[in-house]
Amino acid sequence: MRNLEGIVLAALVLTLLPRAVAGEASTPTSPYAQWKNGISTDENYFPISVWLQDPKNAAKYKAAGINLFIGLWDGPTDEQLTALKDAGMPVICAQNAVGLKHKDDKTIVGWMHGDEPDNAQPLPGGKGYGPPILPSKIVEDYKKLRETDPTRPIILNLGQGVAWDGWYGRGTRTNKPEDYPEYMKGCDLVSFDIYPVVADKPDVKDKLWLVPFGVKRLREGCKDEKIVWDCIECTHISSENKATPQQVKAEVWMSLIAGARGLIYFVHEWKPKFNEHALLNDPEMLAGVTAINKQILALAPALNSPTVKDGAAVKSSSEETPIEIMVKKHGGATYVFAVGMRNAEAKGAFTVAGLKGKAKAEVIGEDRTLDVNDGAFEDAFKPYDVHLYKIAAP
Repeated sequence: MRNLEGIVLAALVLTLLPRAVAGEASTPTSPYAQWKNGISTDENYFPISVWLQDPKNAAKYKAAGINLFIGLWDGPTDEQLTALKDAGMPVICAQNAVGLKHKDDKTIVGWMHGDEPDNAQPLPGGKGYGPPILPSKIVEDYKKLRETDPTRPIILNLGQGVAWDGWYGRGTRTNKPEDYPEYMKGCDLVSFDIYPVVADKPDVKDKLWLVPFGVKRLREGCKDEKIVWDCIECTHISSENKATPQQVKAEVWMSLIAGARGLIYFVHEWKPKFNEHALLNDPEMLAGVTAINKQILALAPALNSPTVKDGAAVKSSSEETPIEIMVKKHGGATYVFAVGMRNAEAKGAFTVAGLKGKAKAEVIGEDRTLDVNDGAFEDAFKPYDVHLYKIAAP
């Protein structure tokens, strides 16, 4: 009788468990589950997007690990949406007449809500710049967008004032960080852009840590009620300088460790001449970005799992070179993602909470392992180094 009761109970439990779509493992904690026609909740999916690109290059970006387009020039148009659908590339685009005509098209997974409204806005006729768009206007328009289609998230991209209070491009609202929590009331997803390597101002130049600082600031400003993404530099943009693939990798992982839930690569370039898709014409950077993206996608189930607060601690050998970490648990393993936050070497002494006995830490993508004793291990960090550890239970 007891065996029969156990079988019945097990069957009941299995019946009540949520069922994933065939071929997919959905993430119970996915922040995108609230939108029926929104971004994928598959645990193997992590949003890695590219900003304002021609759909004709969708296949090339897909080969580089890009799985989402953000924005369409003068679009969306029927032709653009058809090209993206044929390429299997979802898009977040403007909610124009064509976009609304395609409301039932799963290719559209979100709506755009402007770019950098927090910056000073150009006046008509080229007569200089006026103030930024008021947060109240952004909130008002957001409500209209949401009422028109509540089944998709709405993304708002903000400027470098998120991470740099002194950004003079905000005009009359320079040094007004209190604006940003108000702007975030007008979106579901919020992103921002700051590009330290190509910057020419000392307050920003080569300070890669401003990227995660902005992510943390947005998260704190919205009390984690919005989903935070981040824009990443990978071309000259308008500078003679350009990030190295290692610097791009550092910015990416600094951002992820700070809590970004999606990435947006900015791939335009204006010097030495305009090139909309400059990343595709840079073999070294394209290979580097592709490797970064493939690694992120391989780690997506872990990245999409809840962050373990106080799951580990790290002490850097240098006070001037902090090391930041994020801890995840998935599939019986503990993951510790770590990045050196300065352009200098350091050694990190790690302690993983609750780990007893002897274990091995696989350093993902580096073909080496480290001994872990009662949760403790050490590793060396070169300038802006990224190390990703997977520790199986002893």
